[in-house]
Amino acid sequence: MRATIILFLIMPILAASAASSLTDEQLLQIKFDQKPGSQVSSALTFRDENGKQVRLGDYFSKRPVILMLGYYGCPMLCTLTLNGATESLRDLKWSAGQQFDVVFVSIDPAETPALAAAKKKTYLRDYGRAGSADGWHFLTGNALSIKTLADEIGFHYAYDPALKEFAHPSGFVVLAPDGRVVHYFFGVTFSPDEVDKALRDASREKIDSPVQELILLCCEYSPFRGRYSGAVMDIVRAGGIGTVFALGLYFVRPGNRRFRSSK
Repeated sequence: MRATIILFLIMPILAASAASSLTDEQLLQIKFDQKPGSQVSSALTFRDENGKQVRLGDYFSKRPVILMLGYYGCPMLCTLTLNGATESLRDLKWSAGQQFDVVFVSIDPAETPALAAAKKKTYLRDYGRAGSADGWHFLTGNALSIKTLADEIGFHYAYDPALKEFAHPSGFVVLAPDGRVVHYFFGVTFSPDEVDKALRDASREKIDSPVQELILLCCEYSPFRGRYSGAVMDIVRAGGIGTVFALGLYFVRPGNRRFRSSK
């Protein structure tokens, strides 16, 4: 039900009119494979929002890390995911820069630290907690480092040369302080309680079980074709029928009870 609600909320926003040069087979490969326990390479190098070269391992060993992949020029999905994550993090007792870090890595090797700096400024303002600047990191890098990192966490994406945009899944991973993948989150909205639990598990280096695939499936769509896959639409239809049936039971049964009690 939760996944169906997400679909209905974001469906009007995700309509796109342009045609993609990617085939349906290529789009089917754009997904988030779950690899709990996978080790992220600490030696991978990127540039931070100030243009300084950093190693991904610079953000390991101290505290858990929320790792998110996307790109700064994304027309909609990355913004939805970042907004959803930020909204969830605002509800936590833990704070970025104290008990955990947030690391966003651009999948577009052409993007610059200046774009990363602008994005950091926006989300620090949205997060709204003083002293959290050291906990938010927006990185850019070369194609090899990006691809290696994406493969290590199971993040599959593709560049569409016709639209000059990336097709990619939505969500993020939580890493333990040593850089191992602990938990996956899919979609564009995230339960603060679940995020809190994942961060606390990560701080204890506890590897969670894979997340239900239904949520991943329901958040996969073609941002270029302006429609969802047949499988997703089947789930939406089933969810809609289930909702109508549940509402019918809700209204009919109490009504019957009230009718009997009035006799």
